[in-house]
Amino acid sequence: MSLFKKKSLAEDLAQAEETYSEAAQAIEVLEGAAVDGELNFDAELEKIEAEAEADTEVAADTETFVEKTSRRKALEFTYEFVSVLMVAAVMTAILFTFLYRFSGVVGESMEPTLHSGDWVFLSQMEDTDPRYGDVVVISQENAYHENIIKRVIATEGQIIDINYDTGDVIVNGQILDEPYINNETINSYDMSLPLMVPEGHCFVMGDNRQNSIDSRSTAIGLIDNDYILGIAKRASTPNGIVDLELPEG
Repeated sequence: MSLFKKKSLAEDLAQAEETYSEAAQAIEVLEGAAVDGELNFDAELEKIEAEAEADTEVAADTETFVEKTSRRKALEFTYEFVSVLMVAAVMTAILFTFLYRFSGVVGESMEPTLHSGDWVFLSQMEDTDPRYGDVVVISQENAYHENIIKRVIATEGQIIDINYDTGDVIVNGQILDEPYINNETINSYDMSLPLMVPEGHCFVMGDNRQNSIDSRSTAIGLIDNDYILGIAKRASTPNGIVDLELPEG
């Protein structure tokens, strides 16, 4: 082999070794880049997962905050609502214990003025000293053990008498004009008449004179004014609100 060919072969080998070296370096660079890329990818993935967990925690905290806020508002509303109800109940109790009262009508003794099922409105702020013609609710103990509603016919110091033959009711010698009665007063009971109504008492009768147990009977007797719960000036009936006060004069 000639010297020229030997030199050319050596050059080719040297060039091949250089090329191989460059390729090896390139492969190392690529492998390093791949490793770095994988590490960067893992780091980014971990970062994304951490952010997702943080967002989940924030969302959970937000949900918990909203839930707690809603519960607090619900409790505040319930407390305010119950407080309003309690105040209303107390005010109603005061109103209907000391100022006003309703009383239901039971029975037929006050017909045609009042019927069973009607309600009378009592004012306890006004003077409860009875006067002739007042419709009153009475809590005095009686043979029937219940409150009664009657009309005042005579008051303390007045002399009451009844002519059961004619049906006339006589107070201090004067025959009463009674447009409110349902029928004549011809039913006598065991109360002795005439009599003077004692101090602090009154004599009462129902408007349905032939179907009323009242002061004509000792089962009811004379009424102590202290047991008058109130004077009924108005009544609630199926026909609306009815005025129970007699015209003046």
